[in-house]
Amino acid sequence: MSEKMLDDTSKQPDKSGDGRIEALFFKSRNVIITGEIDDKLAQRTVTHLLALAEESDDPINVYISSPGGHVESGDMVHDVIKFIRPTVRTIGSGWVASAGALIFIGAAPENRYCLPNTRFLLHQPRGGIGGQATDMMIQAEQIRIMTERFYALFAAATGQTPEKIAEDIRRDFWLTTQEALDYGLVGKVISSINELR
Repeated sequence: MSEKMLDDTSKQPDKSGDGRIEALFFKSRNVIITGEIDDKLAQRTVTHLLALAEESDDPINVYISSPGGHVESGDMVHDVIKFIRPTVRTIGSGWVASAGALIFIGAAPENRYCLPNTRFLLHQPRGGIGGQATDMMIQAEQIRIMTERFYALFAAATGQTPEKIAEDIRRDFWLTTQEALDYGLVGKVISSINELR
């Protein structure tokens, strides 16, 4: 075999190994959401959730560690978590912020978990406003509508009132695991996978 052929084959990925890992991960019924939430992450996550839901009705675990991102992309994942037949358990780790928290509350209260060192951050939806005056007025109204919806979603998810949510998230609202538990954001703090119901 020529030196060139050896060099070419050494650069090829081990597809059988990669495929085996992917198959094992799919079989585990775990979904991982990390980093900034955007349309690509939302599409990948929703595809994974729908495929798992098609395979069986067994519970799905969604692990979240995210600084947040695009609200509508978070909405997409949030709604699909509620839409599919299997029970979805969300597990926070690291930090769960903004649109990441929106995804987190897609699960029912009893199915929302976090690991001991997780931090949560809630704040008002943010958006840039620019363009002509009339467009800026339309954008401002859309941000107001989004913010009201945000209050209602988090109120329903936590048992707090929309007014309390509005007051708390006027500025960045950080919560420790115990604070998130007391606030109704988290159902249970866990330190082992054996504690998942």
